Amino acid sequence: MRLHSSSVAERGRDLLRLPLKTNRDVVAARQAVARELKARGARPIRVTRFATAVSEIARNTVLHGGGGSFAVFLDPASGYLMVECRDAGEGIADLDRAMTDGYSTGGSMGRGLGGAKRLADRFEIETGPGKGTRVILGARL
Repeated sequence: MRLHSSSVAERGRDLLRLPLKTNRDVVAARQAVARELKARGARPIRVTRFATAVSEIARNTVLHGGGGSFAVFLDPASGYLMVECRDAGEGIADLDRAMTDGYSTGGSMGRGLGGAKRLADRFEIETGPGKGTRVILGARL
C-alpha cells in the first residue's frame, strides 16, 4: 500500500547504511544526515529541519517497528539527499489516522509522522498490516 507520497525517489548509490536497533542508532542516523547536508552546503535551518524529520522516523523504526535499517543516498534524477528507514514490524493499520496530528499509539503528542512530512521536502510511506513500514524522506540540495 503506498500512501502519502509527495514523489517517488529513484534509488541512487548508498552514501551510508546503518542498522536501527537502539536510541544510540537513532542519534547516529540524525548526525549522519546532518553531516551529509552540511558537506553539500545546505543552510543550517534545512539541516536542522531535515535532521529532526529523520530522527523522528528513525525513532519510530526502533520504537514501533522493532528496529530496522537506515540508508542515505542521492536521488540521481533530482539531486535530493534521500533517507530510507525500513522495518519489518507489524505495519501501520490506519495510516490516514496515524498521519493526523494528535494521534498516538505510544502516549506521545502525536506529531511524529505528520511533522516529519512537513519538515521534509519529499515524503513517501509504504506500510500495511503485517508488512512492515518503509519511509523515504528527501531534502532538496
